[in-house]
Amino acid sequence: MNRTLMNRTLTACFLFLLISPLVAEETIDSPIGTGSKENNGAAGVATEINIGQPFGVEVGPGGAMYITEVENHRVIEYSPKTQTVRTVAGTGVKGLTGDGGLATKAALNEPYEVRFAKNGDMYFVEMKNHLVRKVDAKTNVITTIAGTGTQGYSGDGGPATKATLSKPHSITLDDQGNLYIADIGNHRIRKVDLQSGLIESIAGSRQRALPVDGQLAQGNPILGPRALYFRKGVLWIALREGHSIWKLDLSSGRLKHIAGTGKQGFTGDGGDPLNATFNGPKGIVVDSTGRVLVVDTENHAIRMIDVSRNKITTVAGNGSVGFTGDQGPAIDATMDRPHGIGIDLQGRVYVGDTNNHVIRVFNTPN
Repeated sequence: MNRTLMNRTLTACFLFLLISPLVAEETIDSPIGTGSKENNGAAGVATEINIGQPFGVEVGPGGAMYITEVENHRVIEYSPKTQTVRTVAGTGVKGLTGDGGLATKAALNEPYEVRFAKNGDMYFVEMKNHLVRKVDAKTNVITTIAGTGTQGYSGDGGPATKATLSKPHSITLDDQGNLYIADIGNHRIRKVDLQSGLIESIAGSRQRALPVDGQLAQGNPILGPRALYFRKGVLWIALREGHSIWKLDLSSGRLKHIAGTGKQGFTGDGGDPLNATFNGPKGIVVDSTGRVLVVDTENHAIRMIDVSRNKITTVAGNGSVGFTGDQGPAIDATMDRPHGIGIDLQGRVYVGDTNNHVIRVFNTPN
């Protein structure tokens, strides 16, 4: 091969390597679910088993993805390697039974979000049962760890299993053995010390109003805390009624305003996140670089906040309701009221495209 041809070949290879990841990053797909919601089986090929109203999505031990299925009252495990799913909690029938037995024999009522402890124990919140349950990693036995099954607001300072919650939507765990609950019906965030079993409110009050930037979270308003995510000593919070994103420094107990004016809308891309508008955000996750991904549910889109660059952009969904765009650019796709969001070990983003009854998967721009 002559030198000129070799140089052209090397240049072409370089351009291919440079361009190919960008093409892959834009592509969205639906590898989990069929688009139908009816229960057609507890396990099987992911594109053949119905996933009715998926909400929470989370990576678990070993890299499997876990999905809370609201329509069929189950928690599903998806293996990216085999592209199969199986039920790991719930019978598919609505109810409140099964504590002390196998999780797959328990009846659940609208599980909304799932998280994992360091030891592999699985936690999930049931909105309609007003409680949080745990599945032991070794025995697969299910127990209730917060809530009584009755709606209310009581129990701070005492055992979490005797406290009442009101339509809890989201949970997260820190690295110190604490569980945090978005007790949205009470406009509060509750914390459970998993060693002592005691519960307390760490944010919120009777007043239903937006927080004040820099204010202590405990005893002060926090309007509609819908989604929580923990990373490096910080609790990231999406406010549903407050149409905004905040973070709570757990060491100082103070809130910081990150994005959203507090008014409904779909504006601000390319600019300061504080000037942007959201419409009922219902999911939040932080990637390995510290960028915050928000499920802007009523805008049918996924927004990304680059805190270091003070910039917000839309990375998936075009703002219209629908079910289109697979195998194409994520920002051109349509969704229908997405909720939960998670990131797998390879950095791929999984979104519960709720009313389309599928999980959408895409990569974010570098």
